[in-house]
Amino acid sequence: MSDMRYAVAIDTGGTFTDVTLFDRDDGRMWTAKTPSTPENPSTGFMNGIAAALEQAALSPVDLAQVFHGTTVATNLILEGKGATVGLLTTAGFKHVLAIGRQDIPRRANLFAWIKPERPVPPERILEIPERLDIDGNTLVELDETAVCAAARRFRERGVNAVAICFLNSFVDPRHEARAGEIVREEHPDALVSLSSAVLRVFREYERSIATVLNVYVMPAVSHYVGQLAERLESEGANAPLLIMKSNGGVVGAGEVERVPAHTALSGPAAGVVGARFVGAAAGYQDVIGIDIGGTSADICLIKNGQYELTNNGRVGDWPLSFPMLDINTVGTGGGSIADISDIGALTVGPRSAGATPGPACYGRGGEEPTVTDAHLTLGHLPPYLLGGTMTLDVDAARNAIERKVAQPLGLSVEEAARGILSIGDNDMVGAIRVISVERGHDPRDFALIPFGGAGPLHGGSLAKLLGAKTVIIPPSPGVLSAMGLLVSQFRADYARTCLEGPPDYDHARMAQTFDELETEATAWFDRERVPAAARQLTRSASLRYRHQGFELTLPWEGESVTPETTQATLQAFHALHERLYTFAQHDTPVEIVTLQVTAEGSLPQPRPTEIPAGGSLEAAQIDRLPIHFAEGTQTVPVYDRTKLSAGVTFSGPALVVQLDSTSLINPEQRATCDRFGNLILETD
Repeated sequence: MSDMRYAVAIDTGGTFTDVTLFDRDDGRMWTAKTPSTPENPSTGFMNGIAAALEQAALSPVDLAQVFHGTTVATNLILEGKGATVGLLTTAGFKHVLAIGRQDIPRRANLFAWIKPERPVPPERILEIPERLDIDGNTLVELDETAVCAAARRFRERGVNAVAICFLNSFVDPRHEARAGEIVREEHPDALVSLSSAVLRVFREYERSIATVLNVYVMPAVSHYVGQLAERLESEGANAPLLIMKSNGGVVGAGEVERVPAHTALSGPAAGVVGARFVGAAAGYQDVIGIDIGGTSADICLIKNGQYELTNNGRVGDWPLSFPMLDINTVGTGGGSIADISDIGALTVGPRSAGATPGPACYGRGGEEPTVTDAHLTLGHLPPYLLGGTMTLDVDAARNAIERKVAQPLGLSVEEAARGILSIGDNDMVGAIRVISVERGHDPRDFALIPFGGAGPLHGGSLAKLLGAKTVIIPPSPGVLSAMGLLVSQFRADYARTCLEGPPDYDHARMAQTFDELETEATAWFDRERVPAAARQLTRSASLRYRHQGFELTLPWEGESVTPETTQATLQAFHALHERLYTFAQHDTPVEIVTLQVTAEGSLPQPRPTEIPAGGSLEAAQIDRLPIHFAEGTQTVPVYDRTKLSAGVTFSGPALVVQLDSTSLINPEQRATCDRFGNLILETD
């Protein structure tokens, strides 16, 4: 048995915890799905691992690596339940968070929008006399006495999380570093976050909010990660804990404890990586992944086998200018609650029944109708889940819909259920168009990959609304995010603002900046113990036309910084700008704003596992159940996914059941099982 043989991946969602155990030697895979435990997520984490290990007749000591996608940081930010934070800022910048970008969210009603409360109120923002200019020269020396007084004030008020963000510290962090030392001396119980260690780029608001959010989630994330490590060790697992970042790569637990804000999109990012893997295995390089869980749907676009990264991501109300996957999230999932608004309109989400009490059909005390209840009422779900281990209460689902939706609107229960699903589907289609049509892509040119527990129930209807011809349902759609963790790589991004413009680009300065970033990246490789042969460094840069308020990021043309490579990068920028915006301004000066180095370390990769061919469709059929369509009720075949052989073809309507999900094949669709176990749905 090789030292790297068994790897386990755990994706903790709002309703279920998904687990995939993988044998790298022979390609075998075991999956498990257990209820999440919001009161203590580590319990669901360990329960899931135990269930997968039991299937494989293994013990924790056999594990070589543990991969994890977490939503702890995400939920803390979205729910406003992070630490009590104090901010030290340069004198004169007390209101940097309140001012922000002086705008309102996209599509918000100008007259109804209410400005959200900042994570740090003004009374916990203390100004420190100090100032550096844009070149790092000292204009005002750091007032160490003021820092001492501020630290004592935080200590006396019980503020145990301190963010420090000084003007122009991205050029020279010496004032921030010294202030951090003083705070730790005066307030030993405080967790301290420096902007120069979190986000060393310009723009004061974005850098300040990133630093604040980093320390805002730090206590809870550090406790959670530490708890997982302790639980693994106590169970005998001597395997490194690797956690997914928002950029689609994994890092060790120690790095996450230092900069936990990098995990703000940890859970959804794993699904994107998994969707790319499945699409490539099925022979599709252009795909749209739709991860529909219990609470939300996360949408991503993959073009030419590559997912998109953005430095302009958001979590809830706040921007996070870290490199993160371009994911659009809408509050529609299996647990999304259907309700009647004050004006009598049917709404779905963003409120969710979650894992507890869950949908009405779960029998855990839930009384409000959800998307899952609508599916069950229409027959899209069999009256059991998780391989028959979880029975669903059809009457409870119907009663909830009838009481809360059908009667108030004067509809039949079935009409109300179809209305719930229609609204949910259209919400998701809107989110898909944001990352496709609004990015210049036609969704009809892409195959859809619906996954998550609820994804395969919606794939057919979403394809119809979008005009997409192909839907790919992965072999284990409910645990694809966990699979995405297994196919991930080590990744870390290092960036620094280094503003240069024509006519005299300082090539020596840019070369030095790249070298310093690569030194940081190499030190990270060493901490993660990535072998030299598995390391890769990639340079990129953010550029803009002079007077533009945004930048475009693209690869640096060449491995050195010379007039020739700089010119090549400028030409590539013009070409990219023209492709995105239909024009380029060759006569306008181009500024090089931020330089970036991406460090990637390869990990052993699973390969798609082929399934046997030659089986019959009749052998896979296990039942026939009624489904309510708008045209009437039809009794349709129910197939066991595990018994479908490669090459089997059948037409809808039909249901395909498996441990982690249920797939609905619509009447106009034809399904083919490919050699890797993917269900390929084509519209007739």
